[in-house]
Amino acid sequence: MDLPKHSVSVSGIVVDTDDRVLVIRRADNGHWEAPGGVLELDESFEDGVRREVAEETGLNVHVERLTGVYKNLQGGIVALVFRCAPEGGSPHPTAEAVEVKWMTAREVQDAMVPAFAVRVLDALDEQGARVRAHDGVNLK
Repeated sequence: MDLPKHSVSVSGIVVDTDDRVLVIRRADNGHWEAPGGVLELDESFEDGVRREVAEETGLNVHVERLTGVYKNLQGGIVALVFRCAPEGGSPHPTAEAVEVKWMTAREVQDAMVPAFAVRVLDALDEQGARVRAHDGVNLK
């Protein structure tokens, strides 16, 4: 019996002192999202977040806390999302991110599909980690 396979991804919700969030416009699909990607087999969750944010934005971050676990039911992807604080470096476009910018929560809601905007909103909320499922666009 073949068991279903899942991939594990991590994302960093980087929040500045003005409560703005660092977001990227992905080079592969043009969508606005928080920086993140697939966790390597040999790295911790926090190391993966730091690596992905640095690769996609040029910014070094301090990982503060887990804010949510999200499952893409269509793609079999489990995403662990962490709130982060900027620690150094200067955000800039990269091979994976054609644009990098700071957005308010309202701007995030307007720019991102619901399944990705909710990750940012959950990270800005102090209620603790959330667990949600989606189809890649909409929450289930």
